[in-house]
Amino acid sequence: MLKLDVLNLAKRFGARKVFESINFSLTPGESIAIVGPNGSGKSTLLRLIIGLNIPTKGKVVFSDDGEPLEFDAYRRRLALVSPYLSLYGSLTGKENLRFFAKVNGDNISDQEIDSLLAQVGLQGRGEDFVSAYSSGMLQRLKYAVALAKNAEILMLDEPSANLDESGKEAVSDIIESRRKNSILIIATNEKEEYALAERQCQLGQ
Repeated sequence: MLKLDVLNLAKRFGARKVFESINFSLTPGESIAIVGPNGSGKSTLLRLIIGLNIPTKGKVVFSDDGEPLEFDAYRRRLALVSPYLSLYGSLTGKENLRFFAKVNGDNISDQEIDSLLAQVGLQGRGEDFVSAYSSGMLQRLKYAVALAKNAEILMLDEPSANLDESGKEAVSDIIESRRKNSILIIATNEKEEYALAERQCQLGQ
């Protein structure tokens, strides 16, 4: 079974302490909300978990049946939706989905693309260039890219950013559909999103 262990994690930027002594473990079917005000280190913690930054102290371990996984092995099993992720404006929505699937070593059919776009509320907009998308449409397309990976670990940074009510409902539906079989990590400062996860990790105390 896949498992994530966050062990005594701490991060500093020079003399500034961001957080310290963060500990939790998750397996598929479990979820946690990383909560706190702006600047408390939520996105930083996600980047440490993914392996994009190096902790000042502690470690993050992904394992499968007790065997530690290397970066490339767990990266393929992880999907992230975040404000700092970029899509390609010079490509259409469908072309973005094909590109990111190829980067991950997967093939994606036209039928699968249409289904993903419908799931996130972008049906009929797949042939439009992403440069013409609104901020809400960009967020929806990021979810489609994440869902295309069928990842066992779903990490959401500010999950409802730029979304209208129908977009927020789509996100809630996505989370519920993945909750049973995925590790779910949500970083948010929105109280209504705390309830989307079983547990909380409080930053900025």
